[in-house]
Amino acid sequence: MSTGTSSQLDFNHWLLRLVAFIIDSIIVGIIASIIYFFVILSILSGGLWFLWGPFIVLGLLLGLLELLYFMFMDASYGGTLGKRLLGFQVQMVDGGKVTFEKAFIRNMSKIFWLFLILDWILGVAIPGRDQRQKYTDRIAGTTVVAVRQAFVSTATPPPPPPPPPA
Repeated sequence: MSTGTSSQLDFNHWLLRLVAFIIDSIIVGIIASIIYFFVILSILSGGLWFLWGPFIVLGLLLGLLELLYFMFMDASYGGTLGKRLLGFQVQMVDGGKVTFEKAFIRNMSKIFWLFLILDWILGVAIPGRDQRQKYTDRIAGTTVVAVRQAFVSTATPPPPPPPPPA
């Protein structure tokens, strides 16, 4: 678990955050696809929109849903399902709970994939006080910390066997 700041980049932290993001994106993608195919596509299935409009709408829908999902989960539960599954928590740099305003600022790059990539690259490439922050985390004053180690069972081990009879 890493809860302090460090000047050395922790690639394991960033890799696990990427895995958490992929998990969360699958969840949001399923929801976006359902909305897209049952509502939006039926409305836009005529005219020139049929050629290029649905792709624009799906991208905007996905970006908006990702922003709302990440913002709501970070502010309400301290992290998304993917982050919580991998043992991460989003918090203010002083250890406090993230507000909706700060959650919006830290997640605004998720509205478009290019902004998200730039956000991660700037967070990794530009040294800051806390190497766990992407660029919008620095703006919002938030960070992602490991509250437990990923992929470790929290179940208690079984009791030892009884001694053999004498």
